[in-house]
Amino acid sequence: MKPGESHHRRYPVEPLVTVLRERHSAEVAEVTDGAVRAGSGPAPAAAQATTIPIRQTRGLGRVLVVDDDEVIRRLIAANLSLEGFDVATAEDGQECLEKVSTIAPDVITLDAMMPRLDGWETARRLRKRPATAHIKIVLITARDEAAHLAHTRADAYLTKPFDPAEMIRVVRELAGLTGATASGS
Repeated sequence: MKPGESHHRRYPVEPLVTVLRERHSAEVAEVTDGAVRAGSGPAPAAAQATTIPIRQTRGLGRVLVVDDDEVIRRLIAANLSLEGFDVATAEDGQECLEKVSTIAPDVITLDAMMPRLDGWETARRLRKRPATAHIKIVLITARDEAAHLAHTRADAYLTKPFDPAEMIRVVRELAGLTGATASGS
């Protein structure tokens, strides 16, 4: 890899933005570069965007979103937060391991390719620790890597680019939720 190059491909964020707008049009006024402005009408000059995660939890559980791409991390967090999950974020596997005990998530969405500590090794470490072995893990990969999935004992995986509605369905299922979604879909 050349200096300055990303360690992974950039994936389109439009599907995540589209689902945000379709599923939560009443709550989402604007999405720009991964920032979401809640409410309706024009934004006041001083408040262009609300920092994600939006804290409109409906008590569905806690999700830790781990991705080194800030835009993807924010959009995943916004989708899950608007569904009713309490969402926290981490930039990489090392930060995930540092935050996991204080956040106590029910589910972790974990990008596979990250600097410092990748998702594969993070998942393995989470499974080795008795205090975190029970947490459900969704690995988000750039390609079909089922062989790695079995080795890490992740509960599910999604391949980029993924369908945001499928991501929400998987997280809801792993959190033990069934039936209609929080947004009534």
